[in-house]
Amino acid sequence: MDERIPLLIDTDPGVDDALALLMAFADTRHRLLGLTITAGNVGLAHTVANALKLCEVAGVDVPVFPGCPVPLVHPAEDAAYVHGQDGFGDTGYTPAARAAESEHGALAILRLAREHEGRLLLVTLGPLTNLALALRLDPELPARIGRLVVMGGAVTGQGNTSIPAEFNIAFDPEAADVVFRAFPKAEVVDWEAVLRHGLRHADFEAWAAAGDGRATFYEAISRFTRRWSLERRGDRWHSADALAMAAALRPDGIVQAEDRHLAVELEGRLSRGATLVDWQQRTGKPANARIVLAYDQASFEAQVRAALGA
Repeated sequence: MDERIPLLIDTDPGVDDALALLMAFADTRHRLLGLTITAGNVGLAHTVANALKLCEVAGVDVPVFPGCPVPLVHPAEDAAYVHGQDGFGDTGYTPAARAAESEHGALAILRLAREHEGRLLLVTLGPLTNLALALRLDPELPARIGRLVVMGGAVTGQGNTSIPAEFNIAFDPEAADVVFRAFPKAEVVDWEAVLRHGLRHADFEAWAAAGDGRATFYEAISRFTRRWSLERRGDRWHSADALAMAAALRPDGIVQAEDRHLAVELEGRLSRGATLVDWQQRTGKPANARIVLAYDQASFEAQVRAALGA
């Protein structure tokens, strides 16, 4: 029997998704079952192509399942201004030789949760559209998943899309609402935690130079994003999905976390997509989120280096 933890990643690659995926590819304690893909950072055609290409570059043969091309209800703007029009820095890479699967991402989530009932680690790195659709098809899904780790939210309202909202949640707030209402406890790595765990540009450049072919490819596709970050955020670059993946793969690196109730704002004129946390526990509602506040920086950086072969 394979003792490795079964891992499924729902993602919208995306430069920071790509680093997180390389981390997962390099981790020997988990068995990666596949990638379910959603629109988000860029459109679905690009995110699927990017997932396939990254697998090819890393020499990883796992199925890629295309999912939802749009949010559940309302249209949303992508983040091409950060990631490039193709999501991978507009480097003009040669497309992967392999094609995606025909099974829809939401259906793949349901099937794999049944096949690995109680053990599956599901990590979501993008908007929660695929997972919300899966929940509408099977409301019993949460009981089949061992751990759910979500990259999303801004737990005190310091967002990166609007003033209070983080991109993944703001892209499809209705989907996020479905997910947080359904799961008894999700582990949440939010944007504000990401800002506390930046990577120095000089350090990253040294790791990329010392790495293998994965590092060469990643350095090229991330160059546009890192330059954008340097101009706006100083000497540290922030990879949100990489931090979430670190917490998922090596939870022993979590230094501080708090269990609280989390809800998603759907109607606010200025706050749509905000994640509202009952920090003072005034509502009496059960905690449905374990919010990661601090992660061991050395462990995080070691995982990034390993992902690059440095």
